[in-house]
Amino acid sequence: MAYKISDSCVACGTCIGECPVEAISEGDIYVIDPSKCIDCGTCAGVCPSEAIAPEA
Repeated sequence: MAYKISDSCVACGTCIGECPVEAISEGDIYVIDPSKCIDCGTCAGVCPSEAIAPEA
């Protein structure tokens, strides 16, 4: 199960450098590529907006 970034994302960039598989893309709201995501949760742990959670 991949992680997903919600509309709470403020595009601060904190998560991009933390992703070990480079699954996160920049934008107005950042996006996680589910085919690359390895479900490690590192991005969710560093997100100051708590905008990243496991996809339901």
